[in-house]
Parts: sequence; structure tokens; C-alpha cells
Amino acid sequence: MTDLMPTIFFGHGNPMLTLTENAYTKGWSEAGRSFPRPKAVLAVSAHWCGRGFSVTSNPSPATIHDFYGFPEELYRIEYRAPGSLELASSVRELLSPEKVVFDENRGLDHGTWCILRHVFQDADVPVVQLSMDVSRPAEFHYEIGKRLAPLRKEGVLVVGSGNIVHNLSMYSWEARRPFAYDWAERFEQRVRELLSVRDDATLIDYESPGRDAALSIPTPEHYLPLLYVLGMADKGEQPSFPVEGIDGGSMSMLAVQIG
Repeated sequence: MTDLMPTIFFGHGNPMLTLTENAYTKGWSEAGRSFPRPKAVLAVSAHWCGRGFSVTSNPSPATIHDFYGFPEELYRIEYRAPGSLELASSVRELLSPEKVVFDENRGLDHGTWCILRHVFQDADVPVVQLSMDVSRPAEFHYEIGKRLAPLRKEGVLVVGSGNIVHNLSMYSWEARRPFAYDWAERFEQRVRELLSVRDDATLIDYESPGRDAALSIPTPEHYLPLLYVLGMADKGEQPSFPVEGIDGGSMSMLAVQIG
């Protein structure tokens, strides 16, 4: 395969969003219909972090309900996509000499399946997840994205899942109308502008805008998957934004697609 597969960052937001048809889930489904059919998906989610690298190697990864306090309906969802030891092995090879551990027990967390159950509704595309080493600086994650870039030539869709703005402590669970805090709007707009001119260096140094960044990214794990997607972009490739919106005032649902 010579054509480059797109790569995309999804804002996954509140897992309750996946239960209903809304602008976000419609956008995820439309994105899935727009992609060439991938050989497999490699997902980098905000909800699998640690030290070092692990990659799922189970041929039938389980659906992980890694949240609490939600309606029973959400816990009954199963997304039974197959795994791919072939892709897991390719990831290990591409990231060498970094040590990558095969994890036969790990399933797919909600940062992955909440999105993919709309993108690939039949769960017939193999899915592998890669953990993030959050002990490493932001530039490291961007460089890992660069090292994974050859997967695009092999028909693999690399998906980052997090939120460009993610402040759960200020999230409004009871909001009856769309709204956004001014700092959330400003930070998301700044990120969009930087993406549009491909100012990767400033996007890596995401804390530089000061207070807006501190409120928008109080912890890095939801922002870092964006850097994997950005690192996979060729020079000259421009992003598109197939899904937009800020949910609950403090959670950006922006999707960023390259290719």
C-alpha cells in the first residue's frame, strides 16, 4: 500500500455521550465512513498510562468499563473487535530500542471503545492499544508518533483519544444548554490556530500560554495523544476538524484529522 492512511485525534469526552445519537457521535460515524478501510487500528488513549510501554496482544481484547457511578446501560456495552498480534509486533519493532511489553490481559478502555463503536460499528477492524509513558516529556510523545508513522503506509489507522481541553473538576454535569468557559474557548482556539500553521514546537510546549493552558490541561494525559497524531504527519499535511464543540463547559470535543 502506497497511499497514506489518515491519522486522527478524537475528543472522547464524557462516556455518557456514547449512549445517545448526538453531534459528536454522528461526527465519529461520519469520520469512519470517510476513511479508507484500515487493516487495523492502533489506539493511544488517555486512559492507559504508566511507565514504559505496553501494547495489547490479546486476540480478543475485553471491553473495559473503567469508570464508576454511571447508569447500568453503559456497563452493558461490549465492543468485541479482534486484536492483532501482527500489529503489536510491528509497534514493538518500530519503537525499538524502547522496551515494549506484550500485555495479554489488557482490554480496550473507554477512551478507545466509546469512539470506535461509532467509527467502526461492526467491530470488525482489529484494534491494538499502546500505553503512554507519562513520566516522559511532551516532546518524547511527539517523537514516538514520528517513529510510528510508517504504519500509515501499511494501512493502519492510528487514533489518539483524549481531549484538548479537559478539566473534569469544572465540568458541568447538569448543563442544559451548550456553553464554554472563556479560558477553554481561548485555549482550544489557540491550538486550532497553531495546528493550522503547523507550529508543532509550540504545540509540544503546550504550557507556554500560561493560565489558559493550566486550566485546560491540569494533567497531561488527555492532551498527549494529540502529539502522537501530530508526530505522524508529513510536512505540508494540513489538519481538518471533523468534529467540534465544547461539552460541559470544560471539555473540548475537537477532532483533529491529518490526511
